[in-house]
Amino acid sequence: MTVLPIRITGDPVLHTPAAPVVTFDEELRTLVADMFETMDAAPGVGLAGPQVGVPLRLFVYGYEHDPDGPQRGVAINPVLWITPTPTGEPDEDAESEGCLSVPGERFPLRRSPRARLEAVDIDGKPFTLEARGWFARILQHETDHLDGTLYVDRLDFLHQRRAKKAISGNKWGRPGNSWTPGVDDLEA
Repeated sequence: MTVLPIRITGDPVLHTPAAPVVTFDEELRTLVADMFETMDAAPGVGLAGPQVGVPLRLFVYGYEHDPDGPQRGVAINPVLWITPTPTGEPDEDAESEGCLSVPGERFPLRRSPRARLEAVDIDGKPFTLEARGWFARILQHETDHLDGTLYVDRLDFLHQRRAKKAISGNKWGRPGNSWTPGVDDLEA
């Protein structure tokens, strides 16, 4: 397994909708194994294909603190349904999110408290997940990546200004920036 470079905001692959996975072969298995290795090394709780430069609709996830028990797997060609997102200002402490493609930054974002994911696994077998709380947030965040949306794109005006300032200050926001967990001195 290989730790892959993670693309940083501004790379076109992060801002373009991903294509469906159509071939389930050994190359896909290797990619998924490498994505798990990269997510764990970062460390993160999710990693989407576009984040490692692969414009396909798949992501891996690993969340140890779910009330229903540890969650770990791969979602290929996912479809996500969510309950309505509560209105109001996001809580800076309880609803701040980070992203491996905006490393070292965290901003509050209100998300739906419940989600239902339908996808296929590495063998093409369909499955459904019901999620709530942070696990629901993770599924929403990773599905956004497959649609070419980063969480900083969803922030309210004030926090989006702060995010843009951080992106500019780090000299991101343009193609070609990436970091490799365990090699570069960046953390999500």
